[in-house]
Amino acid sequence: MITTMFALLALASCKQKEATIAVEEPKELAAWTPEMEENAVIYEANIRQYSPEGTFEKFTQDIPQLKELGVKVIWLMPVFPISKTKRKATGGADSKFASDMPEAEQSKYLGSYYAVSDFTKINPEFGTIEDFRALVKTAHDNGIYVILDWVPNHTGWDHEWIKSNPDYYTQNEKDEIIHPEGTDWEDVADLNYDNQNMRKEMIEDMQYWLKKESVDGFRCDVAGSVPTDFWAEAIPQLRAVKPVFMLAEAWEPELVKEGLFDMCYAWDGHHLMNGIAKGEKSVADFNAYIEKVNKDYAAEAFLMNFVDNHDENSWNGTIKERMGDGAEAMMALSYMMPGMPLIYSGDEYGLDHRLLFFEKDSIPKTKGKNWAIFAKLGKLKESETALKGGKNAAAFKSFSLENKNVMAFERSKADASLKFLANMSKDALEVEVPFEGTFTDKMTGEKVVLEKGKKISLQPWQYFILGN
Repeated sequence: MITTMFALLALASCKQKEATIAVEEPKELAAWTPEMEENAVIYEANIRQYSPEGTFEKFTQDIPQLKELGVKVIWLMPVFPISKTKRKATGGADSKFASDMPEAEQSKYLGSYYAVSDFTKINPEFGTIEDFRALVKTAHDNGIYVILDWVPNHTGWDHEWIKSNPDYYTQNEKDEIIHPEGTDWEDVADLNYDNQNMRKEMIEDMQYWLKKESVDGFRCDVAGSVPTDFWAEAIPQLRAVKPVFMLAEAWEPELVKEGLFDMCYAWDGHHLMNGIAKGEKSVADFNAYIEKVNKDYAAEAFLMNFVDNHDENSWNGTIKERMGDGAEAMMALSYMMPGMPLIYSGDEYGLDHRLLFFEKDSIPKTKGKNWAIFAKLGKLKESETALKGGKNAAAFKSFSLENKNVMAFERSKADASLKFLANMSKDALEVEVPFEGTFTDKMTGEKVVLEKGKKISLQPWQYFILGN
């Protein structure tokens, strides 16, 4: 009897321990700080196309493994309901609405994420608000911040403001609401930033997501088309709620001055990488670009470097289409140059087709070469002081080489340094490098010995990330 009693007590004790482990709460995610920008990777999540189901739930399942890629920020493409009125079926100059298509086909056209019908609701195609909250919590539990893709320049034609507050919109001489001028965005209505009441409601809607749904900031669509004085008004009010990370889909230097956006797009850098991969631009053009960035932007400003995003993939082609055999070298360059690198949904799996923009599609989900590359680059970005790329970025120093197709530069901070050496051409070549020593190639782990005055052979698009 006594033996049985001890056994039962021991079993009860074990069960109590198991129960304690099961209900243990994860540590609360620390508030966003500028220091977190220095070694972060940002991931653009296209919920519609991320899985065959196209739901928050399916994406949430994969969030923990994004840590393997060094992801610190998830940018969710718009999660809001999409207007049915003037819903687009195709893009481009000859674009068509869903209503223009045969009736039997109309339901497959889901429209543009950027034709928002309500800034405070969730797109039911993706799931429920509870599903969204589970996504945010899972990200936070894994030390990853979540920012929403905000669309401040326009709304869809079903937005309640169209009826309740037509003065919130730009109108023509006939008092008709118009789409943004100079664009083919006929599925959206242009907002009027001369209207102070509209500005106030826009800020309140953004604050809603910070206060009620625990998001950590915003990626603001076509931010340069919205008056800068609105951002000067809005962003301090957002930061009064909580520390936030703000990304502008824009290049204008005034948007990343102190107190406004943290980061904007390296559009010129992206186009330059495409150009180098096609043999249309040179290493000299890259060095000139870095000099221009240093001249045009404030010291604390930094840019998002990218080889792909939703627009590039759907409208201009995959990484492979645009960059060919130079794709991996450009991926590495986007991590090595000052700034924060972006991964677009599917590229970690080697996305090899243009995702449909207005219809359901899906990305591949088999880990292969690209996953390994992004994992190694992410680990370097996360751990190497020499790759700090935010407001307190590591220094950049380029080296002049006799061969115009070889790129060589150094990133350094304090006692840490990394060197990038790459053949940015389709031809094998030999080059004398301007530095010497015994290094480790951080991508392969192999020893690399460089001697001054001796040439090194480089295969087409071969690159090294060299450290001690």
